[in-house]
Amino acid sequence: MTTLELREKIAETVRDFHRRGWSPATSTNYSFRDTDGTIWVSRSGIDKSQFSHDDFITVDVEGVATGEFEGIRPSAETLIHCVLYELFPDTKVILHSHSVYPVVLSAFLPKEFVFEGYEVQKGFEGQTTHEKRLSIPIFENTQDMLAFRNTLRHHAHELLNHSFIMRKHGVYAWGRDLFEAKRHIETLEYLAQCEWLLKAEKINTFKTDIT
Repeated sequence: MTTLELREKIAETVRDFHRRGWSPATSTNYSFRDTDGTIWVSRSGIDKSQFSHDDFITVDVEGVATGEFEGIRPSAETLIHCVLYELFPDTKVILHSHSVYPVVLSAFLPKEFVFEGYEVQKGFEGQTTHEKRLSIPIFENTQDMLAFRNTLRHHAHELLNHSFIMRKHGVYAWGRDLFEAKRHIETLEYLAQCEWLLKAEKINTFKTDIT
């Protein structure tokens, strides 16, 4: 797949995320690395319902726009993408969402989202059974991207399932290509929705039992 084709495919994914309610307004950010290892990241302030292949710019490993894009502002969270490429060299695509279920769950869970027994958890690369207990880290939200970069470096050993949640913010997921990155983020989104609905059902059952 050429760089232009990948830009077009990811732009299509961004618009799809907007339709799903995962990328409201101008929120979320996305990136990929081309065959030369150059990082392309989404520009800041773009209406995701209108996102196109022209809304990607190149940046260096410090998240600064390069080449013909010098002076253009990338996403405020570009450093997150840069450090993930540093920590996981096989990564080629990183996706981000602001969907409701992971965000709401992260408001109540302490430091991780734990699940087991779901068939779809095999959607994470390397997982071959539904019987295993899996964990997705939850990190505190911050506007200090230098500090958050250090957090990811410090907790890299916990990022076993190609994703994490920023509390009350959203999900980051990555993969060796667009298909794998989408699979990881969709797997986590599905599991978060299942867990929230189960918790809601337990609460309703408890209310019914005491009335």
